[in-house]
Amino acid sequence: MGKIKITLADLFNLPSAVIYNPDEYKPVSSVQIDSRIIKKGSLFVAIKGEKFDGHNFVKEAIEKGASSVLINSKEFKKFSFLKLPVITVDNTIVAFGQLANIWRRKLNAKVVSITGSNGKTTTKEMTAALLSEKFRVVKTEANNNNHIGVPLTIFSADEKCDVLVLEQGTNHIGEIPYSAKISEPDFALITNIGQSHVEFLKNKETIYKEKSALFDEAEKNGGVILANYDDPFIKKNAGNYSNVISYGFNGNPNIKGLIKSFMKDGRTEFSVKGSKEVVRLPVYGDSNAKNFLAAFVIAKLLGLDWKEIKSGANKIQAVHGRLEVKNYREAIVIDDTYNSSPDSIKAAYNLVKKIKSYKRKIIVLGDIYELGKQSEKIHTDLAKIFTYNKNLFVLTIGKMMQHLTTELRKKNIKSIHFHLREALSLYLQYEEIENSVILVKGSRGMKMEEFVNILHKRFE
Repeated sequence: MGKIKITLADLFNLPSAVIYNPDEYKPVSSVQIDSRIIKKGSLFVAIKGEKFDGHNFVKEAIEKGASSVLINSKEFKKFSFLKLPVITVDNTIVAFGQLANIWRRKLNAKVVSITGSNGKTTTKEMTAALLSEKFRVVKTEANNNNHIGVPLTIFSADEKCDVLVLEQGTNHIGEIPYSAKISEPDFALITNIGQSHVEFLKNKETIYKEKSALFDEAEKNGGVILANYDDPFIKKNAGNYSNVISYGFNGNPNIKGLIKSFMKDGRTEFSVKGSKEVVRLPVYGDSNAKNFLAAFVIAKLLGLDWKEIKSGANKIQAVHGRLEVKNYREAIVIDDTYNSSPDSIKAAYNLVKKIKSYKRKIIVLGDIYELGKQSEKIHTDLAKIFTYNKNLFVLTIGKMMQHLTTELRKKNIKSIHFHLREALSLYLQYEEIENSVILVKGSRGMKMEEFVNILHKRFE
């Protein structure tokens, strides 16, 4: 198979495209939006973002070797003097997505698309780790899971790619339908439906409707829908699709996961119903066992055997800031600071309870963001997650988390709310918290990783 290229005919297929100097156009095998990493012979797409406008970097892109540029039609007067091919469109972001869809259709690769309220990044990483035992895999890197990131990831795959594993995220209505049309998944998976981004997506029904666009697009293109039957919204709606493989730990899905046992440090031994094979997962908690089951299902559908799955599982590493367990001589610290939601707090707390290395458990929680008008109620209701234990201590920070502290005290659960970050920092530096399992968690904007760093310096 030859190199994948964007041809002149492809550009003419862009709905609003006008092409200047078309006779000078040569097919390109690289499409870039960042002038800093332009390769010679690339097509540079000028995108206007929140901080930068790509039209300001067209000259730099050309100097570095771009052979053609795609710009907004309103900007053409500035670049009418150019002798190389200039493609104008109504909206360069939309055109970038349309070009990515053209590229996706030229790939000789299976496309696996993963979304969900919790666990999508970890599931994506696990899926890529397993599939890499058998295939050439390209996956979403960093946070490239939005309307710009999904096309970027598609363009990072080439003719050698066997499987493209995409993470597709959303926090506003319309993002998943948009990116799903670009990715046209062969396998579509929603990890779960939780309360993440409820400020913008309103409620779980709206969240499901948004994320299920991934299922709709897979169905339309003859793909496989992977339905988590442990999630009531996904299970209830699975009957709307024809090509469904169900999985879960409860009931009678097509593939039923089993947690054979929990080790003393909280890791799990995983298997599936009907098999004697057992995988000892290198990551922690039953939530990661759920993520692994999703990855396992994809791996089996793509033909991996148990030997390959076990080998791939051994190479799985915790994603930074997501149930990342750090064992020190005098404590175990769980860094779950990447983000937060009620469901992920529950999952993290369940992991803390399962770790038997130390009796004392210290939970450090910062506010959950993007909950809108429901924020106070959701933070108050978090108290339902926790049960009284004389060895449990909950430390909170943030305007909303003080509502949790109030409720916990009603249940006689030891809890301290800190109004100042400095006060919590001093507590973690100097109070007697040795011989404890310590969980640190909060939404991204709370910068809870700063408290993890304090604990690291203390216990290293």
